[in-house]
Amino acid sequence: MSTARRLHHSYDEYLRALEISVVKLEYCDGEIYAMAGGTPAHAELAAAIVRLLGNALVGRCSVFSSDLKVRIERTDFSTFPDVTVVCGTRQLSTIDRNAVVNPTLLVEVTSSSTEDYDRGEKLSQYKQLPSVQCVLLVSHRRPQVTVVERTLGGWQERESRSGEKVTLTAPSLTLAVDELYAGIEIDPA
Repeated sequence: MSTARRLHHSYDEYLRALEISVVKLEYCDGEIYAMAGGTPAHAELAAAIVRLLGNALVGRCSVFSSDLKVRIERTDFSTFPDVTVVCGTRQLSTIDRNAVVNPTLLVEVTSSSTEDYDRGEKLSQYKQLPSVQCVLLVSHRRPQVTVVERTLGGWQERESRSGEKVTLTAPSLTLAVDELYAGIEIDPA
């Protein structure tokens, strides 16, 4: 009978691995995972949402690309969301000066390989951050945005499709789904 041994990495080991890695790495409670690369449509959707959020929130919040790391210290989780919005003063992790700990809004563009994870475990992790007011899940299959928003009664989820608008409370903004997907050839696979 053989027993598999789980390798536990320190956060410092993760940071050293990240420095030399050619891909983005995610850290979850001692384990290091390579993050999947995206398709051209994925990259276009991420860029479009950065542009739309940046225009809508100029002067009110800062909008960051997937190069910004988010750390959830409560669960020992670090990742690179497709888009991060911080409203107010940016706060950095005490153990990682390159990771913010107070995002207001997080965006993930789904893909065939990450959709279940984005809508499951990753979303669950994001909900652990007290500063997060909303998570947007941008579909790679069709013009559709899932809004997962914190309310006084808990988390509520709703869909916005082609011809509809995404309306958020915090930060306060409205985006047209069709504007987000304009000119982008999505791959429904």
